[in-house]
Order: sequence, then structure tokens, then C-alpha cells
Amino acid sequence: MKVQRALISVSDKTGIVEFATALTGLGIELLSTGGTAQLLANAGLKVTEVADHTGFPEMLDGRVKTLHPRIHGGLLARREVEAHMQALAEHDIPTIDLLVVNLYPFEATVAKAGCTLEDAIENIDIGGPAMVRSAAKNWRGVGVLTDASQYAGVLDELRATGALSDATRFALSVAAFNRISNYDAAISDYLSALNADGTRSEFPAQSNGRFVKIQDLRYGENPHQRAAFYRDLYPAPGSLVSAKQLQGKELSYNNIADGDAAWECVKSFDTGACVIVKHANPCGVALGATPLEAYRKAFATDPTSAFGGIIAFNTPVDAATAEAVSGQFVEVLMAPAFTADALKLLAAKANVRVLEIPLDGVDPKGATAWARGRNLHDVKRVGSGLLIQTADEPESLEGRLKVVTKRAPTAQEMTDLTFAWRVAMYVKSNAIVYCRDGATVGVGAGQMSRVDSTRIARIKAEHAGLTIAGSVVASDAFFPFRDGVDVLAEAGAKAIIQPGGSMRDEEVIAAADEHGLAMVFTGTRHFRH
Repeated sequence: MKVQRALISVSDKTGIVEFATALTGLGIELLSTGGTAQLLANAGLKVTEVADHTGFPEMLDGRVKTLHPRIHGGLLARREVEAHMQALAEHDIPTIDLLVVNLYPFEATVAKAGCTLEDAIENIDIGGPAMVRSAAKNWRGVGVLTDASQYAGVLDELRATGALSDATRFALSVAAFNRISNYDAAISDYLSALNADGTRSEFPAQSNGRFVKIQDLRYGENPHQRAAFYRDLYPAPGSLVSAKQLQGKELSYNNIADGDAAWECVKSFDTGACVIVKHANPCGVALGATPLEAYRKAFATDPTSAFGGIIAFNTPVDAATAEAVSGQFVEVLMAPAFTADALKLLAAKANVRVLEIPLDGVDPKGATAWARGRNLHDVKRVGSGLLIQTADEPESLEGRLKVVTKRAPTAQEMTDLTFAWRVAMYVKSNAIVYCRDGATVGVGAGQMSRVDSTRIARIKAEHAGLTIAGSVVASDAFFPFRDGVDVLAEAGAKAIIQPGGSMRDEEVIAAADEHGLAMVFTGTRHFRH
């Protein structure tokens, strides 16, 4: 079926004059509405106003213009059904073979500071979604375009054959229904978050997840599980989903999960850092004047666990660093950039997955600047439900630390304490992190008791040939008893940072004083389950 007639009604007019000009050049008749029709006419194109086509004027400030049988009949009539075509002929309704519609900018409107309910309501499109649904339902006879990115491909096909293939029309239909679904979800999210007094709730009465599949995965966490990888509808630059894979095998489910843990940790540092993750836990984290220095310090924490790990840098990787990393078995290597020489060296390790990820970006909806791809909320699936919470952001400790022991930390200890506290945020609870000179020396993670994490961190440090003497310790939550303090003091640690807030704080502080330790409270807990 040749495309003979197109209806164009767009809010975002990007590329529409050029597209309509090309359609005209192919002999396709143009119908259009309001501002779009005026724009096309001003460009010298022959276009019929929808009001002239329907014989019914636009009314109610443009709210009613395309809601008419002469529009929806032309879109919905099945060309292969004789009764449908007879009905069109009886009522003098021409078919519409191509629909080009993008919707009122509801998402961008509600994302703006100061958006009122009236602003939001006025940007809820009615006629556009109705036409899109009609065209998408009748995909065998109508092609429906809902985004300017589709224009070029459709024009190529029309120039070649004068028509659109079944495969193209079906793909356009699916994209159109997805767009309507996302649009309706945005409206639902916004309106169901409004309270009776006009304020907005942090969490809407209905949560509508909007995700787009990036790829099917070979399998899930285990080989018998099936899996796929999805991204937010509007992904933030600076997040793992914005990664560009430069080389290596396809990412696995576990690569992605561990890679996210490494990337979230490393990008939280404002100075050059390296993070090595194994099974979602940092097994080595360090700062360095160069990426090579940071890597060597991080690797020294736990060379055994680093085997087959995920390595992330927040600075570009150079040849010297790439050569050092190539000396170990690494699953995934991530950084904001790689030098050409580094990539040449890494090419020899063809199976290593090399990911380039930008650190910063701007919200694609144009509303706010995204700080290094941070999620606004964290989501955890539970049986037949979701847990949704605000994200656990790294906080500034300036002016918030409270020294609770007789001895205050030295300047160097305080520097290491703030570093250790940042690392502990990304270690599974119960988390204990020993650090010295801007590097981890022992990490205890995911134990049922805090004292066991304290012991394990010490054991791992000793196994790596590192000494805890003179180190500092971060605990993601308070010490419920003094036993953990006794263990780390015996190992030679000199200072502790922890949230405080236990009913036995005085007992724990007294233990620190007995051992001559410095201890500071943050007042903030960082559980990570």
C-alpha cells in the first residue's frame, strides 16, 4: 500500500519542516493542525488544515481538533476489510496512511521548578495519544511516528518503495504504544504524588516503573536463571547504563551487578581513586596521585580476592596502569577514558571487558543537572512488592564530626577516617574497614555480627602481608558492644569513625579511652544490605 496521505501534528518541531518537505517531494498529501500547519505553510508547503479536512473548527483553546470521525475513521479503517472501506466511501472519509505525532511536553513541564497543577494539567495531551493509539492499533495500514529520530529511516524506505513494510509499521506501532505507556505513567506518577493540601509526596500512591531493555543476558546470577538488562527511560550520564564497551566479551549479570558497585564507589571520590570489587564488595580501595599508584595500593589490600574482580577508576587510564592491570585476571575494567596506548595494551587481553563511562551529565529532560549519575531513589524487590527509599548519598562530614574520646584524631588520622567512612558506605553490612594513608588495608563485610567483621578484616590484612598498626577503622553502624573495639585495638588500630547511637555508647567510648584510641561520631548510619 502506497503512502498517499500524512497527518502531522507535533509539539516538538525538531526536523519536521525537512521531513514534511521530503514527503511532499514524494507526492504525499499533508494534513496538519494549528501551529504545525502554520509552520509548514510558512515554509512554502501545501498543507490542508485539519479543521478544513473535518469541516469542524478547532475549539476550546485547541483541546478539540482531531477528535473527529473523519480523522479516526481514516486511521482505524482496515484496508483489507471491504465493509470498512465501503463505510469510508459512504461518508467521504479518506484514509490516513502516515501519522506523525509527538505529545505535549508533560514530563519536561512537571520537571521544572515551580510547576503548578494547572501547568501540569494543561500539558496533558488528549487528542495526540488518541490518534497514536488508533494508528498503532491499525499498524497494518498506518505507519505512526512519535519521535524525530524515526524520520530518516522512514524516508529512506518511502524513497525506495513508496510504502512501508509490515516489519517497519509493526516496529513503529510498538514504539508508539511504548511512548503512550510511558506518557501515561508519567502523568500517574505526578498526579498520584499530590496531597489534598497541594503539597507533593516523596513517594506517589502508585509507582510506575519505566525501563527500556538494553540486552538479553546469557543467564542470570546462576546459569539456570534467565535474565535481561534494562535502563531507566531517561538514563543519567555518569551511570553504568551509559557505558560504552570498547572491547571484551558480553557483560554477564554478575559483571553488571559488581560493576555497578565498583562504579558507584569510585565516582564518589573527588580525587583520583581505584576501586576493586569482588562479589559486590570493595576488596581494595585507594587514592593516588596517578591511577597506577591508586591501583597498586588498592590491589595490595587483598590480592587473593582481586583475582577475577572488577576494577574501576575515576580518572583516565594510561598505558602504565593498563600494563599493571593486565598482570592480573580481571573481568571488567572501567574508567571515564583510556589513552590510545592503554587500549593497545589491553587489546592483548581480548576477553577483558573494557567500559568507558562519563562521570557527569545533564538530565536529558532538561530539568536538573545530574551529579555523576546518582539515582534519586533505590528500589529493592521483595515478594509481590517493592521497597523504595531515597538514595544513600555520601554526606559532607565538615562540621558534623563529634570527638567523643579523650584523645582527638591527628590531622592524618582524620584524613584517613573520612576516607574510610566513604569506603564503608559501599561495603555490605556489617561493614568494618581498616585504612591507612588513603588506602584500605583490611575489609570485613556482610557478617551477622560486627565483631566477626572486625576479626575478618584483620585476618585478611594479615593474609595480604599488611599491618593494621597505625591504621584507622570505619564502622558503617554503631558498635553494640565493646568487643569490636577491643579486637581492633589489639590489632594496632589508632582511631575509629562510627555513627554512634548505641545504648552502650558509654561502654564503647570507655573501651576506646582504655586503649588510647581516638573516636569520632558521625550521627549517620550507612547500612548496605
